[in-house]
Amino acid sequence: MRLPWNRHRPATTEPAPPDDLEEHAPGWDAITAAMVGVHGGPERRHVGFPPGVAFGSPLQGASVYDAGDHWHYVTYGLSELFAPAPDAAPDVSGWGLELTMRVVRGADDAPPEWPFGMLAALAAHVRETGWVPEHGSRLDMQSPITGYPWNRASVPTGLTVFAFVVDGPLGRIATPHGSVTFVQAVGVTEQERALMAQSTTDEVLATLPQAAGLPVTDPGRA
Repeated sequence: MRLPWNRHRPATTEPAPPDDLEEHAPGWDAITAAMVGVHGGPERRHVGFPPGVAFGSPLQGASVYDAGDHWHYVTYGLSELFAPAPDAAPDVSGWGLELTMRVVRGADDAPPEWPFGMLAALAAHVRETGWVPEHGSRLDMQSPITGYPWNRASVPTGLTVFAFVVDGPLGRIATPHGSVTFVQAVGVTEQERALMAQSTTDEVLATLPQAAGLPVTDPGRA
């Protein structure tokens, strides 16, 4: 699948989207509990996407966790965070997923900014087209997956395609609003996408950079 555009919504820590001020957010809490269960501590940084999902933003927010040799990002907002819609399916929360991304750690101790914008762009694509990535899916961004050069916080790269796999340590969780699967976006080249079409996404990802046996995105490798 090809994505013939590359839009980037701003991410910011302030002001918080209005929904973030709600005290009861069981869906949000379930996502955070899953991430803390994997990493053993709080997020390194959280950003919000004003004005919030209820007012048209693709996401409510996104967090990044320190995973040692890489950064682990997760979205909030493709699943039901606060209260399900009246006509919501009881067994699946919202779109049934949240997106993640694992990005190699560079010399800078701060997590890179560009994944926040790209996760928001992917979430917007899900909402606008109804296409839901699943294990083995691929999406051609037709431009660098970092958002370069439009995103000023990005870096140049030859990775132009996202491949998607279930984020192994997180997998699928049960929340008060239904199940949520964590789907990881992994940056690959067009040549690697072609190889995936001839074999499988898993087979090609197994030959690419890994962290603790998990595929990671390394913009500097291409």
